[in-house]
Amino acid sequence: MGVCHSVVTSGGIIEVVSKVHEVEQRLARTEQQLRLLQKISRFLVREMKLQDALDSVVSLVVEFMECDSCLLYLLDNRELVLRASNRPSAVGNVKLTIHEGLTGWVAREKRLLAISREAFRDSRFKFFSDLPEDTYEAFLSAPVLSRRGVEGVINVQHRDPHAHTGIEMELLSSVGEQLGCLLMLSRTGQTASENSGLVLSAGPQRASGS
Repeated sequence: MGVCHSVVTSGGIIEVVSKVHEVEQRLARTEQQLRLLQKISRFLVREMKLQDALDSVVSLVVEFMECDSCLLYLLDNRELVLRASNRPSAVGNVKLTIHEGLTGWVAREKRLLAISREAFRDSRFKFFSDLPEDTYEAFLSAPVLSRRGVEGVINVQHRDPHAHTGIEMELLSSVGEQLGCLLMLSRTGQTASENSGLVLSAGPQRASGS
């Protein structure tokens, strides 16, 4: 009996240690999330060009989520235009309406979309020859929102299948909201001072009624 009791106790200790380690990992991840949101918040008040702020947000998201791609689309004349990416060669060249592709669906529905594998097989998917990301497996997308409505969409993609965590989904939603605030401030700055050259400078205008 004494031997059996010892085995049970050892197993219990291992279980407790495992749970403590899991909690520590979650706390560390939460701290990283807070630091990321704090860094993005600083772009709302820092003197820098809007494009530089957008590029910096994309870089931070790639670093935090350890993803292979981050694409930021903004609405301009009723089109979603690629405005920032960790692969900038396609920036400004990829455009779609809110009725096209997974990105258009997110903009139209104003909802988060998470696909862990084979995103390219989804019936809403649209292929773009300029984007190698179209062959990637996992797809996470959130609308960029402001008080005016939908301003755009931010996508995170992984080459391999990836089960998105609740933290990742909540984070990308928060990033989308912060980007919406950034664009609102951009327009405010444009009204206050034309061609200021600051982060509060001209930004893409949201299509009315979209």
